[in-house]
Amino acid sequence: LSAQRAHVAFRGAPAQLASPRFLLGTVSCTLFLAVNSLYSSSDDVVELTPTNFNREVIQSDSLWLVEFYAPWCGHCQRLTPEWKKAATALKGVVKIGAVDADKHQSLGGQYGVKGFPTIKVFGANKNKAEDYQGARTSDSIVDAALSAVRSLVKDRLSGRGGGYSSGKQSSYESGGSDKKDVIELTDDNFDKTVLDSESVWLVEFYAPWCGHCKK
Repeated sequence: LSAQRAHVAFRGAPAQLASPRFLLGTVSCTLFLAVNSLYSSSDDVVELTPTNFNREVIQSDSLWLVEFYAPWCGHCQRLTPEWKKAATALKGVVKIGAVDADKHQSLGGQYGVKGFPTIKVFGANKNKAEDYQGARTSDSIVDAALSAVRSLVKDRLSGRGGGYSSGKQSSYESGGSDKKDVIELTDDNFDKTVLDSESVWLVEFYAPWCGHCKK
């Protein structure tokens, strides 16, 4: 019965294409390609594409480390577990993303990717991403990310940088606050904004009449 169905499905095709053996081979190949992706939605690594790259990275205040990879690349495959570990360690502090630059070649070409894997640091100036040249270990990646954060914060303290937010901007916006860099927290939004967030928060508890608070 299965052979007859196969024959009907491939009517007009060569006999070898209609055989159950060929169908099995096709399914196996399809399954192989399906599991060949290095990252999934369950990882802390953000999968970036031409559709979301500008919104997630370029228009964001967050500091990003982005890997441009190819699924078939052995070096990329060996980097994958380290990249995932770094993403988990930096969760809420620095954004970690990955671009399948074999599939999205135009996006890789836009940032001068000539080999795999290529890691770029998108800091204060998103139009001038820096190349990561360190070791491909989670410890080295985390150290480089934290160093980039320190440099970025110092620039901003001296007035040379813009605003920074390691979380989603929409979750920080609250009515009644004119300064988006300092979020006004209340009984109504504290749990949702802080406790339910993956970001690291520094919260000041103050009183408007307190002289030390005013200083």
